[in-house]
Amino acid sequence: MNRDLKIDSGFRTADPEMVRIVQMAKNIAPSRATVLISGESGTGKEVLARFIHSESPRKAKRFVAVNCAAIPADLLESELFGYEKGAFTGAHLARAGKFELAHEGTFLLDEVSEMPLALQAKLLRVIQEGEIERLGALGPKKINIRLIATTNRDLSQMVASGLFREDLYYRINVIPLTIPALRVRPKDIEQLAHFFMNVSCHMNGGLMGERSKTLSQSAVLKLKAWSWPGNVRELENTIERSVLMAKSDILQDEDIMIDGFKPQEPAWLTSPESISAGMTVHEVERRLIFKTLEHTGQNRTQAAKLLGISIRTLRNKLHEYAMTEGRDNV
Repeated sequence: MNRDLKIDSGFRTADPEMVRIVQMAKNIAPSRATVLISGESGTGKEVLARFIHSESPRKAKRFVAVNCAAIPADLLESELFGYEKGAFTGAHLARAGKFELAHEGTFLLDEVSEMPLALQAKLLRVIQEGEIERLGALGPKKINIRLIATTNRDLSQMVASGLFREDLYYRINVIPLTIPALRVRPKDIEQLAHFFMNVSCHMNGGLMGERSKTLSQSAVLKLKAWSWPGNVRELENTIERSVLMAKSDILQDEDIMIDGFKPQEPAWLTSPESISAGMTVHEVERRLIFKTLEHTGQNRTQAAKLLGISIRTLRNKLHEYAMTEGRDNV
């Protein structure tokens, strides 16, 4: 199947593998099966989760999302499960947790890999028993949710390292869906660039008098030449910035403002010992990160900027490499 796919939820793709994944998501949407969506940051994991919700019998009910990485560990439990009045200092009123708010709807647990082990046991109970217990409550409460989890890390490796519960991993990995990185979806780069350009022109038209703009072939080639470490999110931001700054209605390659883009990569990055034929994408990425850290004198902030990723993503990558150091050679 090689036709373009346009989805009302905003998920657009021209990539054959992505069409297959989205079709699979549509097929399983009517069920109650738990889904685990994997992929790099910015690939569209939440968009796919919302699409599953929109295609399910629960679409008229709430879609509730919680990002485990964005909430401090000591607050995550009360955010998820809620609490009763007097459960702790400052709990002057009872409060429903996010699980309760998603009753009869869909609950997205974003970046589930960041959930503390102690909470993982409680999540397992939610999945197995279909019940939650507020902090300070006298007993459990039944809930009916469809759970979707996302991760940008390898949970099987985390299980092997004792950082993620094995029983929970198998419970959430009933329907595994993996979204490919944007850099391996060249058709999507062009299609999404045109889509984001139209959206940006429309959104900014009333405020800044933006007319409809288009991409020249040179602009498209420049977009396809970039590796997009921030994936679709980075592409969206790049197009919006470029549209706002461009003076012409037809954007040329020099109008595409990609942070860190260099027409000719520096010698320290392209030296023969850095990358060679036969390497896996994982190994190339790994060497690139360590080479960049070497270039910046181990300055992680500067290295993250050169790589075009967040300092948190870099930290997660280094943690992942540390866990597999006994099997991989740097």
